Amino acid sequence: MSLLDLLTGNSSNQVAEQAENKFGISKNQIIALLAVAAPLVISYLRNKSQDAKEAEALNNALDKDHDGSILNDPSQALNRQAEGNSILDHIFGGNKVAVENQLSQNTGISMDKIAPVLAMLAPVIMGYIGQQKQQNNVNAGGLGDLLGGILGGAQNQAQSQQSHPLNDILGSVLGGGQSQSSSNPLNDILGSLLGGGNQQQSQKGGLGGLLGSLLGGK
Repeated sequence: MSLLDLLTGNSSNQVAEQAENKFGISKNQIIALLAVAAPLVISYLRNKSQDAKEAEALNNALDKDHDGSILNDPSQALNRQAEGNSILDHIFGGNKVAVENQLSQNTGISMDKIAPVLAMLAPVIMGYIGQQKQQNNVNAGGLGDLLGGILGGAQNQAQSQQSHPLNDILGSVLGGGQSQSSSNPLNDILGSLLGGGNQQQSQKGGLGGLLGSLLGGK
């Protein structure tokens, strides 16, 4: 399953519906948040996995707590918010509030709700990574390549599928829709994470600029 398949699949839709019911936020906003947060989390973890100790810690966490079962039982997301918050604290560290603020601005989800919604989504993202780790039989040493491959595959898929259903959601929530005919919003997001597309994305509320600066770009 590709990252884009995750974002448009049954698991994500069920989690989005649960969050919509709990927090009163539109399902489209939640899916758009997941579409931005997932590659952001994966990029952070890819960078962290360049350190052998971090890679081993991530490998152990995936083996212990993130076997992908949450994708078959999305109701787990409601019960794993505390765990999700700890995941985000570890991944983003001191940048967490800045990330939440930018995601709030770009999705229209208020700051008082962005953190708990992200905490619901984090175990889903980790479950997806764990599933991919198992399917590809990857150990700690191969996590960086696995995570990079997930992002690269998603970008290629976004480029080849201009009519991907996520584009409508991202175009309306993140980009206002005017530039949608000449630009793929999802590809801009993925491009900014992979070192390209920062200029286009920085014009859409500064998300690309934030991602670039947090990930070591300009």
